[in-house]
Amino acid sequence: MQRTPFPVGRDPHSVRQRVTALEKLLERSFTIPGTKQTVGLDALVGLVPVGGDVIAAAMGLYMVWEARNIGMSRSTMLRMAGNVGFDWLIGLIPGVGDVADFFYRSNSKNLRIIRRHLDRHHPATATVDN
Repeated sequence: MQRTPFPVGRDPHSVRQRVTALEKLLERSFTIPGTKQTVGLDALVGLVPVGGDVIAAAMGLYMVWEARNIGMSRSTMLRMAGNVGFDWLIGLIPGVGDVADFFYRSNSKNLRIIRRHLDRHHPATATVDN
């Protein structure tokens, strides 16, 4: 069986791969030269006033959509949406929002929530992180 470069199924294993890749893209894509601090598209797009924060929130809400695909509870999805909403609200404050992107990483929080659900309900999807 030939593997596709990007998992397109709605099965738990494909969802795990997609949300892990999305979190890395949004939160840990680049290392700031001379430091060990990483940033992703969430922080970079967030530099664009208002519109950038809306785009970053929309990308973060995609993880909530994926949570729906694997049958997570509404209360958990609301908590995840709250993480994205809080990140979005902070991002609307000029200057403060840009700094907050380094410390409050809603996509990383939501990935942990999804992984916990998958580990509990779909243990065969677990992977070993390097």
